[in-house]
Amino acid sequence: MDYKLEEVSLMQLKEESTAADGAVFVIEPLSPGFGLTMGNALRRVLLSCLPGAAITSIRIDGVDHEFSTVKGVIEDVVDIILNLKQLRFEFDGEDVQTIILDVKGPKKVTGADFKCPTGVRIVNKGLHIAELVKDGKLLLEATVERGRGYVSTEMRKEEKMPIGVISLDAAFSPVIKVNFRTENTRVGKMTNFDKLVFEIATDGSISSQVALQQSAAILVDHFSVLAGDSSSKAESAANSVVDDEVDSTDDAPKTKKSTPDKAKAPKKAKKA
Repeated sequence: MDYKLEEVSLMQLKEESTAADGAVFVIEPLSPGFGLTMGNALRRVLLSCLPGAAITSIRIDGVDHEFSTVKGVIEDVVDIILNLKQLRFEFDGEDVQTIILDVKGPKKVTGADFKCPTGVRIVNKGLHIAELVKDGKLLLEATVERGRGYVSTEMRKEEKMPIGVISLDAAFSPVIKVNFRTENTRVGKMTNFDKLVFEIATDGSISSQVALQQSAAILVDHFSVLAGDSSSKAESAANSVVDDEVDSTDDAPKTKKSTPDKAKAPKKAKKA
């Protein structure tokens, strides 16, 4: 006998509360057990699969390595790097861009002091970067790239960096925190249905609602392949929501494109 989830047609998504950096969503009713199933899957995708942008390398004028100091700057290079890792970006256009910081002291340097090209915007412009004393100077170039998840410098060892370029660990995910819980909810006389309560906090580069939609689209896209519906609407929806799919999934099974049969030439009529 086929297993049908007829009750899921009643499912609703409600946004109960919204904050500056997050929101709470309620999904109900779900068939018994599906609250935990959906919650775990969505949480993993939210934290590791959504595209974002981060600084991957920097070059500081007069500095050869990260264990250095800059004359006239209170923070050493390690502290500056830790601050730069916290910068969050709205990123459109090309996959790699360069932002420039050119300041003189005395000055407290923040994210707002960076010069950004078209298509790159710093979300947390008030973030403290460094403090310069009188006659201090800081000239810094940072490479901003688009990516997914967390990429450490160890994973980019094969990339040969020029002398003076410092590679950084990059956390691309725009989602900062995800919590969920399941509760019982009533459908008619039945009280064993699930209610899924999701709390999502982002870095401000995308909204929590967009993050949830992108995660659901990625899951639907992958499950549609297992269901044998590679040309489903879910695939096109995921592609429109998410700019680019993970390039590292080379091991994923690929569907063969069916080639139409060549039309056979009509047979010639026999002569009488």
